[in-house]
Amino acid sequence: MYGKIVSFAKQSGAYVEENAPMSKYTSFKTGGNARVLIIPESAEMLSDLIKLCKEQGVNPLVMGNGSNLLVTDKGIDGVVIKIGSTMSSIELIGDDTVKCSAGAQLKSLCSFALEHSLSGLEFAYGIPGTLGGAVYMNAGAYGGEMKDVLVSCTHIDSDGNMGELSGDELSLGYRHSVYTDNGFTVVSAVLKLKKGNADEIKAAMDDKLFRRRDKQPLEFPSAGSTFKRPEGYFAGALIEECGLKGYTVGGAQVSEKHAGFVINRGGATSDDILRLIEYIKKTVYEKFGVLLEPEVKIVGEQ
Repeated sequence: MYGKIVSFAKQSGAYVEENAPMSKYTSFKTGGNARVLIIPESAEMLSDLIKLCKEQGVNPLVMGNGSNLLVTDKGIDGVVIKIGSTMSSIELIGDDTVKCSAGAQLKSLCSFALEHSLSGLEFAYGIPGTLGGAVYMNAGAYGGEMKDVLVSCTHIDSDGNMGELSGDELSLGYRHSVYTDNGFTVVSAVLKLKKGNADEIKAAMDDKLFRRRDKQPLEFPSAGSTFKRPEGYFAGALIEECGLKGYTVGGAQVSEKHAGFVINRGGATSDDILRLIEYIKKTVYEKFGVLLEPEVKIVGEQ
């Protein structure tokens, strides 16, 4: 089943790794092996790979930076396609409009905007992840989100065909886009920014980065905020009020710095993290009647 896919990927010049340790490719630094991991060289190669997977009856997991992903300890018995630096171009296509490939790091995109005195992406500075992941989940922070700047997206559908969606078609909401529902793969996006003052933009970016470093446990592996914000509440505050700051399961811990973060304190397994997530959900529900929903995407064999 996977032989044809592996052969095609190698012949096409893609990076191919069999029995790839997903702990190497996720920000939690946990998880078992993927049967096959492929890093395509281009959108065209990605399209061909998805078409071939469809022909072979394989449903690949397409990922970016792995910064919002928890892979189970049993790993992924299938194909993982990682979109990375080989698909990371950023270009100016108008005075205030930027086209960015899915594999570009948000930090690089923000720096590009700053270089061209373009405002609108300051909120994203310091968010670990790629443009594709940010579009997929409508990433946001400090009052801003991708929805504010996103004009259109080019994607590859589940049959491997290229397409484009724009405006309301993107169905952008809190940690949601049309892509979280349809399973299509983001290839690139067009962003509409605003001409601004470079010094003011840099000051705003530096402020966001300082606040992140001051409030968040960036020194430990994690997937950022573990839970979505429940309506009318803040997940971190509910968890803290349950007295769970510092609560540990194996090597996984509720951060002592910010209760909204589950961290890999050292030597954590994905099972440790999953059990801690379930314990937090149970405790918060029993105390407040609020059911927390993980923001992190859990994938792999159970």
